Amino acid sequence: MFEISPTEWTAILLSLRVAVVATLVATPLGIGLAWLLARHDFWGKSLVDALVHLPLVLPPVVTGYLLLLTLGRRGLVGSWLADHLGIVFAFRWTGAAVACGIMSFPLLVRPIRLSIEAIDRKLEQAAETLGAPPWQVFLTVTLPLALPGVLAGMVLGFAKAIGEFGATITFVSNIPGETQTISSAIYALIQTPDGDAAAGRLVIISIAIALGALVAAEWFARRATARVHGN
Repeated sequence: MFEISPTEWTAILLSLRVAVVATLVATPLGIGLAWLLARHDFWGKSLVDALVHLPLVLPPVVTGYLLLLTLGRRGLVGSWLADHLGIVFAFRWTGAAVACGIMSFPLLVRPIRLSIEAIDRKLEQAAETLGAPPWQVFLTVTLPLALPGVLAGMVLGFAKAIGEFGATITFVSNIPGETQTISSAIYALIQTPDGDAAAGRLVIISIAIALGALVAAEWFARRATARVHGN
């Protein structure tokens, strides 16, 4: 019951690989977008905010299908990438990382935005009056104060990426050793005779990873609140 097979280890390690890459690539974009939404008012802000959170409310299969139309081998962008740069996302683990990054993006952006909004703007204004350019204010004042929120967002995004299924299986299918993550492996096992034990092991591992991520995110959120209030 508790002996993990090589195939299961492959799915676990691939899930971790995909989740780490998705989180690391999405984090800089998430920080920039969170800062833009937290610190600036502009025409279309509500639309941008809605687009950021759209993956949360869209059926994951729809997101995966849109990725297939856009980044697939014959997609609007994917065909150009494949023909000119040799980059292919569909049915590759990199495509799984793209799908997971998009699906986890709202959960990454939200804590970062809230953390930036909680920072006293007088601290940033004080740095500006001392002659610091905007980029330096962001790097030396805003980002360090928002760091717990950034870490919380990264942990939540990572947890979501680990558990992503619908968009991933639609965009990159369920290829063992290439795109078969924990979720898709469980899906395959529950349809296989005598696969219940292996599926149960992967379910337990998924629950452990998710619980650990939620506990870590809550801890970082408390740290962010305490830091803002000077405790």
